[in-house]
Amino acid sequence: MSQNNFPKLHNATWPGIVGKGPDSEPVISLDEMLQFTANAEVDGVKFDGVDVGLFEPHVNLEGGDDEAKRLADKVSALGLKIGSVVAPIWGGPILGSDEDRATYLDMVEKSCKFAQKLKDLGVREYGIVRVDTASSPEQWAKDPKGSQKIIVETLKEAANIAGNYGERLAAEGEICWGGMHSWKTMLETLESVNSPNLGFQADMAHTLLYTMGYNFPEHRILPEGYDWQDRSVLTAALKEMTAALRPWTIDFHVAQNDGSVFGSGSHDKTGRHCLATDPHGKLNVVEDAAHWLRDENGNLTKAFKHICWDGCMFPNAVMGKQQTWNDILAALIKVRNAHGWSE
Repeated sequence: MSQNNFPKLHNATWPGIVGKGPDSEPVISLDEMLQFTANAEVDGVKFDGVDVGLFEPHVNLEGGDDEAKRLADKVSALGLKIGSVVAPIWGGPILGSDEDRATYLDMVEKSCKFAQKLKDLGVREYGIVRVDTASSPEQWAKDPKGSQKIIVETLKEAANIAGNYGERLAAEGEICWGGMHSWKTMLETLESVNSPNLGFQADMAHTLLYTMGYNFPEHRILPEGYDWQDRSVLTAALKEMTAALRPWTIDFHVAQNDGSVFGSGSHDKTGRHCLATDPHGKLNVVEDAAHWLRDENGNLTKAFKHICWDGCMFPNAVMGKQQTWNDILAALIKVRNAHGWSE
């Protein structure tokens, strides 16, 4: 067994909410998600922490100091830390009205302030504040140049806000968010904002869709009709994409994908997260994680202190099994054994 103790291993709690609710299955409570995380164990190794969505019904972002302490106490009591947090910016789409953008920036500020409270309480020693554009590729495509200008200006303001609180924002590249819906567009957005307080959050399930050109066929890297049995072609595609986005990457989600899109509840279709053990998964999770965790020369980047498993929109019957979380932990351990380090 490897003695690596970095990066720390985190589980996401928001899969208990994302894709759930009135249009789908019931939400899984924060307490249940934390308990599944705390109870997972593989060969004596456990999760180090959780990444948390700062939205109802798990967290009341308006709850101030009392809510931050409640969350910190709850997580700490289980021997866990909090890493990255998700800003609930979807009520303020960047490509909406001036009022929408003001709402977006307000949510970013409230999230950064809350994240700082968690740091002050000693439960959060690392991690970022995750954002997206809260706007669809369809809206973006109505005026690509104009849309990019608005997105860049708004994200510059958001990054300045984050910097005021000692935080960094990470934009999660998903095909369902305008201005982030292809790898080249995502890169253009990051380069145009050009702030030390805005980076990229790479999710292996979502970025696989980048190579396939979903929602932006002109930017696909994998050829049409690609034979998934030919790993060399996929590896070359992943290398091209990660070479561009890895220098911006400040947060990382280990995930699996079967090469298809999926949405449930109110969530738009994006890369389908598969279980770590899914035989239909197109990625070799451990090998392909290396493209993000190591540079072009094979050296560890150590660009983030933790990695997180993200598996949204699984059925509740699957998420309600402790074995699911043990299998996920086992996958994360394998990634750390191969690409981790000791401190």
